[in-house]
Amino acid sequence: MTAKHRIGQGILNFIFVLLCVAAVAPFLLLLSSSLTEEATLLREGYNFFPSKFSLESYAYLMGSASKITKGYGITVFVTLVGTVCGMLMTFLFAYPLSRRELPHRTFFSFFVFFTMLFNGGLVPTYMMWTQTFHIRNTLWALIIPGLLMNGFNIIMMRSFFNSSIPNELVEAARIDGAGEYRVLFQVVLPLSKPMIATIGLMIGLRYWNDWTNSLYYITDENLYSIQAILNTIISNVQFLSSGQAIGSAYSAANLPSVGIRMAIAVIGIIPILCIYPFFQKYFVKGIVVGGVKG
Repeated sequence: MTAKHRIGQGILNFIFVLLCVAAVAPFLLLLSSSLTEEATLLREGYNFFPSKFSLESYAYLMGSASKITKGYGITVFVTLVGTVCGMLMTFLFAYPLSRRELPHRTFFSFFVFFTMLFNGGLVPTYMMWTQTFHIRNTLWALIIPGLLMNGFNIIMMRSFFNSSIPNELVEAARIDGAGEYRVLFQVVLPLSKPMIATIGLMIGLRYWNDWTNSLYYITDENLYSIQAILNTIISNVQFLSSGQAIGSAYSAANLPSVGIRMAIAVIGIIPILCIYPFFQKYFVKGIVVGGVKG
């Protein structure tokens, strides 16, 4: 390697280090703020190294430890079931759209694209799910509405099939006597791991971060997801901070409202931070390949 190449490589490495720091710094600042005393946080602002360490925010959240634990369990279950079902539906919808011999292929493609531009609105959607399908106050209310299948994911996976799965390979399998399902699950599926991991991660993130379905369709607190519980805690903190609460163990003066918000964000994001590194290489490859026009 010449000196010119070494200098260029060093500059690129330095740029990527800066980008890495820029990506990690907000999370470190978030964690540091959740561990900082409220008065110090208000007086000195946000710092990477808290001048006065405090666990008051997490102590407040421990008062709802049982609810948070149950919410975690519900969210993990909903995320796993919803992700598997969503990936299966996306995969089974996108693959036929990638085959040119599919009858009425243009109509089905337009149907998927149309759902990305328009929807029926909140009120008709709510009436359909609650009065027709009766999923209110069930776990299905956290899985099906608006999350189970997404037009963007279908189109991206279809583009992946068009650009990365050679027609010759499919035709060779058919000549050898393989049926459609065998071609799909024994030929196409093993070659689609990067895109499956990408779509799975995107669907899983949507399920994990979703709180609107709990807000719309769930009134039973025993079925609240972790995001809905954390959102409720934030609302309670805002109410206590307003000074309107009477007889509360926390007053507006000693309630670590800012720190609690930071601690809630930490609790909500830690599982994703632990899982993402294992899917990162597939995610990048799937996004690059799936973004190619098919």
